[in-house]
Formats: sequence, C-alpha cells, structure tokens
Amino acid sequence: MNHRHSPDGGLVLLAVAIAALMYEAAATVRERPWPWRRTVLFLTGCALLAAGLTPDPLPWPAADFRTHMVQHLLVGMFAPLALVLGAPISLLLSVAPRRTGRGIGRLLRSRILHTIAHPIFALTVTLSGSTALFFTPLYAASTRDPALHLLVHLHFLLSGYLFAWVVAGPDPAPRRPAVPMRLVILGIAIAFHSTLSQLMYAGILVDVPAPAAERQGAAELMYYGGDIAELLLAAALFARRDRSVSRSA
Repeated sequence: MNHRHSPDGGLVLLAVAIAALMYEAAATVRERPWPWRRTVLFLTGCALLAAGLTPDPLPWPAADFRTHMVQHLLVGMFAPLALVLGAPISLLLSVAPRRTGRGIGRLLRSRILHTIAHPIFALTVTLSGSTALFFTPLYAASTRDPALHLLVHLHFLLSGYLFAWVVAGPDPAPRRPAVPMRLVILGIAIAFHSTLSQLMYAGILVDVPAPAAERQGAAELMYYGGDIAELLLAAALFARRDRSVSRSA
C-alpha cells in the first residue's frame, strides 16, 4: 500500500510553527507574567503535533498501520490535550484589544458554540470519527489520497481539541456540566477505545487492509496509548476541580 505524505504537509508544519511563535509572543508582551507551565504545555503540544505529522523517525515504514496509529494518538489525543492545557484562549483574551475581546466573548456565548462545546456533542464527534475511519473503507482511501489523509488528521486534531477543552480545559467554555457528568462522558470514551482496540486486535468488524501483525501491534498501541492519554485528561479534570474548590473555600 502506497501511503504518500500530503504535498501540503510542509504548510501544515509551518502553521504549527507560526502558532507556537504567536503564542510565545503573546505570552511575552502580556503585562502580567504568563504562567510558564502554560507555555511549556502549549509548546509541547505543538511539538507532539509536528511529530505526528512527520512520522519518519518512527521504527516502521510510513505505510505501516502501526505508524498510522502513533500518528492518530499524537495528533488526536496527546497534542490536543497539551494545547488545551496551554489555555490559548485565555492568553488571547488577555492581550487582545478590548473590541476583539468582546467579539470573542460574544462567540463563546453564541448558540452554535453552546451546542458544539457540550461534552456529549464533543464525544459524539470524536467517537464517530474513529468509527468511520476503522469500520469503513475510509482508512484505505486515506492511504491512497494525500488530501483525504490530511483531512483525517485535521478532523482528529479538532475533535480531540474540542473534547479536551470541554472536559478539562482551563479556558472558558459554555455549558460545561458538573464534574461527575464529565467523568461519565470520559468513561464512555475510555470504554469505546478499549472495545475498539480489542476488536481491532481480533480483526472483528474493522476494515483495515493491513497484515495481522501490523493490525495487532496498532491495536496494542491504541489500547495502552489511549488509556494513558485519557488518564492524563482525567488528571487534568481533577486538578482543575481541586483548584476551583480551593479558590472557593
């Protein structure tokens, strides 16, 4: 299977680099010191995203399904979580002109964002993307079409960012339900990824044209890597809850 890189991959990496530089510049010009941990987390997210988009250092060829799974984990789970914990919206609000800040505030209060930023919607978008990729011919098609491959990455990045933001992000979000409900939603995501990885290992229902060794290796990566990413998200949620409790005490 000829898994070609997208011809626009360089532009995507350039966009990641620009985002990192803009974040660093905003943190520098801000009147009050910006928490260095936020900067480290956001830049780590950019590095993880760049690594997921350039899989050449990985021990398997680009066409190997295990390579794809590492990309999926980096682009769709680990990088979004680190980017979200960098609180880029809060940073933007702190340096933007007042008029721009009011516009961002109106957007955060808009009806469409109230729908998009609900954890149930975010969960649905995230799980439906994985379902479509691994249970339909979409994965095989993405290996033949670089533009489609790039769109798949973009979907997982945006859906992963949305899910991490509404579950445990430090940035303001509309309609964020109580912590117990967010934990239930996160538990559903963990159960889904666990079930998907087991089906993939057994070769049941999945539509992945890859040798059994590659498919099973990728399933193990999804099982353990997904658990790590979701446990980190749960830890971020509890840490945020503990800070909120301490401030209100």
